[in-house]
Amino acid sequence: MSSHREAPEIAKDPVADSSDLYAFVTPSQPDTVTLIANYVPLQLPSGGPNFFEFGDDVRYEIHIDNDGDGNPDVTYRFEFTTEITNQNSFLYNTGPIESLESKNWNRRQFYRLTRIADGRARVLAHKLPCPPCNVGPLSTPKYQNLVRQATFKLSTGEKVFAGQRADGFFVDLGAVFDLGTLRPFQQLHVAGKKLFQAEGEPVNALDRLNVHSLAVQVPLSQVRRKAARYGVADRASTIGVWTSASRQQVRVLGDRVSADTAAGPFTQVSRLGNPLFNEVIVPMSRKDVWNTLPPSEDKRFAGFVERPELAALLPALYPGVFGNLDALNKSKKPRADLVAILLTGIPAGLIDGFANTTGDVQADMLRLNTAIRPSRTPDRFGVLGGDLAGYPNGRRVADDVVTIALRAIAGLTVPLVDKTFRPDAAAAAVTPGLSAADVTAPFLADFPFLGTPYDGFGNPQAKKS
Repeated sequence: MSSHREAPEIAKDPVADSSDLYAFVTPSQPDTVTLIANYVPLQLPSGGPNFFEFGDDVRYEIHIDNDGDGNPDVTYRFEFTTEITNQNSFLYNTGPIESLESKNWNRRQFYRLTRIADGRARVLAHKLPCPPCNVGPLSTPKYQNLVRQATFKLSTGEKVFAGQRADGFFVDLGAVFDLGTLRPFQQLHVAGKKLFQAEGEPVNALDRLNVHSLAVQVPLSQVRRKAARYGVADRASTIGVWTSASRQQVRVLGDRVSADTAAGPFTQVSRLGNPLFNEVIVPMSRKDVWNTLPPSEDKRFAGFVERPELAALLPALYPGVFGNLDALNKSKKPRADLVAILLTGIPAGLIDGFANTTGDVQADMLRLNTAIRPSRTPDRFGVLGGDLAGYPNGRRVADDVVTIALRAIAGLTVPLVDKTFRPDAAAAAVTPGLSAADVTAPFLADFPFLGTPYDGFGNPQAKKS
């Protein structure tokens, strides 16, 4: 969660594992959109001497669909190469790294950024450097300076960064995967009534862990299709966003003389649009297949959205708490509210002043209505909290997507499509109990938005005792 190790095969390939995706109109520059894709999840900051990095053999992409067919109209492609400066040293660095050109830094990564639009590829930049991992106060004493050096404004209008950041996703993994326990309500759990006498204190399992982020800030004119106007109700204002990672189909292991080689066309091995989609909606037997498909094929999985397994589990795990949801499940009515949120976007007329539909094609994408301006007072519950600039209208770094998803699945959004349905009181209260305040590294007010990565010296373990 959001998509950390969410499928059996990609769990074995963390370098290609897309863990989180964000898309939002940039608060300080509302004529641009910021897109962030995280990879290489669950990084222990002290994980040397081979610190974390992007894969040289992985093709990373952020896709934008601006006509609603579930296929990319604009793609930003990141391709990496790694260079070792001292072939005779086992060390990542031999002294403080105070600049991206430091001779003390032994293992550097660079990337080529390509924009693909209307079937034409244009290389925007060659050999842009990534910053090093945040090793510690002696090795990376002024880390923010290195990030500034690795943030580039391109002549084509984009701003770009690729490198390590603090994982900003907050979730109580240990509780959620222990038979669906929510610590704030653990004493109500069917198997926990005898074990727990009171509420528990939630734990952010991802706190003090790092990820690698691809961040690009793009002028709206380069992601939206051309239209006469871009109002909230105009379809051209809404874009769909997802990220993918691909590998070449053939890999030949080297011997004592030759190195490993890769050959053949690239094939997709990882994908992420809406948070939790493959994690919670798609059954385990089909997760690996889902990761290989484009969003345009997601009609195959619509049945799991219409009748999500978690919606049936909540009344069973918390008996007497979700009675109305239980009745809805037994009626076998398909969840049209979840189909709108996850697969088609929400059409005009259901929420005052809001729409982010992309049409009839069912596709898992983050849908962002770029005509909705950033909120001056963001609400972490996004649209459910009355903040139309938040999830599921794109996704900002501080949006509480786990609580939003839980409440939607629990039935809070059913009245959007069925005015006769009355959600259970618990539907508006259910939560894992965490927020952005439970992320130790504070989010940044501007690009690249995710916090400074935790250093290995100060965080030798994921959580301090």
